[in-house]
Amino acid sequence: MGAVSEVPLTPLSFLERSARVWPDKVAVIYGGQRLTYAELAAEAAQVAGALRASGVEPGDRVAYLLPNLPEMLVAHFAVPLAGGVLVAINTRLTAEEISYILRHSGAKILVADAALLPVALDAAKGVDTVAQLVVTADAEAGARVAGPDLEADPRLVSYSELAARHAADPLPWSVPDDLAPIAINYTSGTTGRPKGVIYTHRGAYLNSFAQIIHSRHDENSVYLWTLPMFHCNGWCGPWAVTAIGGTHVCLREVRGDAIWQQIREHGVTHLNAAPTVVSTILNSSAAGPLPRPVLITTAGAPPSPTTIAEMERMGFTVVHVYGLTETYGPITFCQFQPHWAGLAADRRAALQARQGVGMITAGGVRVVDEEMADVPADGTTMGEIVMRGNTVMAAYYLDPEATAEAFRGGWFHSGDLGVMFPDGYIELRDRAKDIVISGGENISTVEVEEALMSHPCVLEAAVVGVPDEKWGERPKAFVMLRASTSATEQELIAHVKTKIAGYKAPREVAITVELPKTSTGKIQKFVLREKEWAGHGQRVQG
Repeated sequence: MGAVSEVPLTPLSFLERSARVWPDKVAVIYGGQRLTYAELAAEAAQVAGALRASGVEPGDRVAYLLPNLPEMLVAHFAVPLAGGVLVAINTRLTAEEISYILRHSGAKILVADAALLPVALDAAKGVDTVAQLVVTADAEAGARVAGPDLEADPRLVSYSELAARHAADPLPWSVPDDLAPIAINYTSGTTGRPKGVIYTHRGAYLNSFAQIIHSRHDENSVYLWTLPMFHCNGWCGPWAVTAIGGTHVCLREVRGDAIWQQIREHGVTHLNAAPTVVSTILNSSAAGPLPRPVLITTAGAPPSPTTIAEMERMGFTVVHVYGLTETYGPITFCQFQPHWAGLAADRRAALQARQGVGMITAGGVRVVDEEMADVPADGTTMGEIVMRGNTVMAAYYLDPEATAEAFRGGWFHSGDLGVMFPDGYIELRDRAKDIVISGGENISTVEVEEALMSHPCVLEAAVVGVPDEKWGERPKAFVMLRASTSATEQELIAHVKTKIAGYKAPREVAITVELPKTSTGKIQKFVLREKEWAGHGQRVQG
């Protein structure tokens, strides 16, 4: 009976179906390249077979270090089709950070873009689990893999060489267990080390439907890849757009002129972007009236009323969402109510800036006190935002203690503080974990502090988010130096950049003789933060 009335859910079925329903429809556009749905399915099957022939067994992790290229899109189907688990790595990380992810995940294969080969080689040094390092060549960007590069590491092979390998038998577009991992996504690390977040086939399948519904996709969707596919698997976008038979427009670099060119050339209808990318689009010299409406789904700090008005004037529609890596990306969205249309612009913008209500596939989103009781829905009483359901991670990879802590009381604890309004909409008010959201990227203040503390002259350090017109907020450091030592601001910033990704480094380091502390010696970061945000209104959250 079970085989008839119950089939394990997997995003693999999306591509198999779309290849049957729309075999000749263009599925992928990248520069002069075009792939139909039949060709996309064939390439995914070919790469999956090649991975199997290269030694990938069910459950093995396969890491990808790629921009938003067709190969990255293919990976979202090829790796799970081979039975593997996709580990999509942030392309902005340092070799040391990437090396940690490779070691922790136990990745068997690393696929890297030719332009990122130096950092990939450095990261893979001494990582014994990585049996092969595959390098892609992006002809559209003029990147070629020269012969000497392939001699840099005995494990190094070209993508074309990998793809030429064949598995003995065709692989099924199905899985025996939909609770098996499909991907592991690494957080920005709130305690200095990132955690591996396990996504399942079932969760990815269901969250894909949420993206289709709430971002209003259909078979006419032309989706521009401005959101990194390495970020929560592009909020499940590779699977969602494929499921509905839309067209993926891949984009190597997120630049204002390039975005406008793609919008006009390909008739883009949808894109997902952090607020800073929205600003980039609006402020580009190429900006102008849209040839057709474009829906932007944005997360992080909500766009300002001025920005929303300008976007609407140009023809953009804004959908505001909220989520975490642990929730496959967005889990709530600000559902627009019909009566809001008649409100004054500032009042409407304030309502639209809230994080909203649970998506249709969310199992539940609450704001609770320390006893797990719901706080009053008065828009004032703060509590922690907690959630559960099919689109919450399965667990932290190899970290049962952190998993148990995150799931205490039967709910996932976001660490974000918010309020509940009488209409059931939530709004974030503070970040309990002190994460700085800069341009849509999460930056752990603890991680930055640890990088500063590794400098021999630094005695104590505190990092907080401060206002920034372009990025919403950015990290700023306050440092006490050891007695009889000296270090300049620029020297400390440069030191941090040798330890962690450059975008995480503070732009300012204030060298001080003391830091505000409690009676027990704990640094009062809120005191530093309040001084920096004085005169800027409420700290922007998202």
